[in-house]
Amino acid sequence: MSSSNDTIKKTITVTVLVCLFCSIVVSTAAVMLKPLQEKNIEQDMKRNILAAAGMFDAERDVDEQFASVETKVVELSSGTYTDVVDAATYVPRAAAKDPQMSEALSGSDDLAKIGRQEKYALVYLVNDDSGKLQTVILPVRGYGLWSTMHGFIALESDLQTVVGLGFYEHGETPGLGGEIDNPRWKAQWPGKQVFNSEGDVELGLIKGIVDTSRSGAEYQIDGLSGATLTSKGVTNLVHFWLGGKGYGPYLDNLKAGKT
Repeated sequence: MSSSNDTIKKTITVTVLVCLFCSIVVSTAAVMLKPLQEKNIEQDMKRNILAAAGMFDAERDVDEQFASVETKVVELSSGTYTDVVDAATYVPRAAAKDPQMSEALSGSDDLAKIGRQEKYALVYLVNDDSGKLQTVILPVRGYGLWSTMHGFIALESDLQTVVGLGFYEHGETPGLGGEIDNPRWKAQWPGKQVFNSEGDVELGLIKGIVDTSRSGAEYQIDGLSGATLTSKGVTNLVHFWLGGKGYGPYLDNLKAGKT
């Protein structure tokens, strides 16, 4: 009996030691790889910002390309730049979950269905050699059919004409809502107009294919076939973030030179 008990104890001891060893290895690897993972996330974000602005070149170093992009923090309510938070370390997604750094949205205010909105946002500016604004790149997000779609929309210096739009994170259905990643669909966005003559956001997806010969086509994007809710979600997030609850005050200040 004692021999049998000793065998059981040894088995348990070996099992515990193996589990402990594996845990140490996994934990050590996670700690050692964390800086690399964070760097990769940062690089991917920069690539997506550059891509939305039509500036990304896969043959060139990402940091070298991003050197021409200036990152600023905007207080959304006033539309003015602020140094309340540090642009280098501020994480808007985390701020949106913090009641002290965000506000709850409901009803018509929550057109993009994001629940909470951060008080401060990061914006990305591209200036020419003389310091004149060429492109502004704005983070956007909103709910589609299955997920919150995170991306960027870039505008020309007139703050009216779209340079490009792209999503870097979503969980929409492949082949349907997932077509927001299709280069042919994204190619429709450059040159489209955002605001109508009354200053309201008009840009959005329609049901079916845009008839470019008809009036209003400059504000329209082909809807996603079989993905009505994703299409509506993209339209809603564009209207929300470029409207009064989003970057509207900031864009107005930029036009007036009051940022």
